[in-house]
Amino acid sequence: MDFTLTEQQRELQDAARKFARAELPELAREMEEKDFSVPREMMRKYGEMGFLGVNLPEEYGGLGLGHLEALLVLEQFAMISNAVAFPIFEALVGPVRTVDKFGSDDLKAKIIPQVCAGEATVAVSMSEPNAGTALTDLTTHAREEGDHFVLNGSKRWTSGAGHAEYYVTYCRLSDAPSAKGIGALLVSKDMEGVSFGAREELMGFRGIETRDIQFDEVRVPKANQIVPAGGFGKLMSAFGLERCGNATQSLGVAAAALEQALQYTQEREAFGKPIVDFQAVQLKLAEMAMKVEAARLLIYRAAVNAENEPGGLPSVYESSVAKCYANEIVRDVTALGMQVMGGYGYHKEYGMEQRLRDAYAWGIAGGAIDVQKTNITAAMIGRRFDQRR
Repeated sequence: MDFTLTEQQRELQDAARKFARAELPELAREMEEKDFSVPREMMRKYGEMGFLGVNLPEEYGGLGLGHLEALLVLEQFAMISNAVAFPIFEALVGPVRTVDKFGSDDLKAKIIPQVCAGEATVAVSMSEPNAGTALTDLTTHAREEGDHFVLNGSKRWTSGAGHAEYYVTYCRLSDAPSAKGIGALLVSKDMEGVSFGAREELMGFRGIETRDIQFDEVRVPKANQIVPAGGFGKLMSAFGLERCGNATQSLGVAAAALEQALQYTQEREAFGKPIVDFQAVQLKLAEMAMKVEAARLLIYRAAVNAENEPGGLPSVYESSVAKCYANEIVRDVTALGMQVMGGYGYHKEYGMEQRLRDAYAWGIAGGAIDVQKTNITAAMIGRRFDQRR
């Protein structure tokens, strides 16, 4: 068991850190103030540096590295802000991985090179007004007509909606009940019949567009089918990696809060000495550090052990443990950071209050904390729980 990063991993981590800290703080601040997504010009820079293809296949323009390497990069971007990190998240651990894992060779050859180059973003469209945690209640459906599917329905809480070019859309592809009828299509935003609702006003997540999507008789080529009806289990299997990415977004926010708190408490003086010399402050900083380090180790474990899992994806148990823990500690760590910074922590100019607001989103997105805990227990006892009875 080796806890040391390889030379290649350290170099990649350093490259991501240097790029993120040199290029992104000002942009992140502006995105927070004005609530817009990462501009295409910056996306292309991400692509040129290889950050959008770390663990994607070399044949499609990626670097062909592992999941741990992808998460090392994501953490460095998330330390600047979740918004500037979101394209990295979507490309390396999000819906692009569903295309890579289950899409046809033609579909992969069409989509993945665009993503790696920063020319396109892929979002996932899952939840509906009456289907969130109970995702198998979704009603968006597609019927076959010749060489197309005709898609109808509505989606809620789609992060990246309106900004992303493509959407991995969960829908009913047959009349079979519950999960048996569910599959996924890749929908382009410029297809006739695709429309978007107003941008949602959220507590945090500024710079990450969230909108409703409406599908009205949208003709989707059959070549855009990613998973056929009955493939819901396959779609869910890809979420082990997404959970690790979600956890890493939380980790990045918590790690940045710790870093800022350490700097502030050594510079800020009270009663003639730096406030870090007071034991009460020392205890808070130690608590923050313990939680950040533990979250990082849980995420790394899930990513490294994925190599031994079916399909090379993190297990439900290890990815859920990592996600739950990181989702919980980021709220604690950012709150402690705000406390040790006092009024400056509460002030918008200094960024800690933004971290606290963003911290709460990840324990809701991608499967709420309590839902993940039921997954953990189910994995431990070897059976799933029927929440409908």
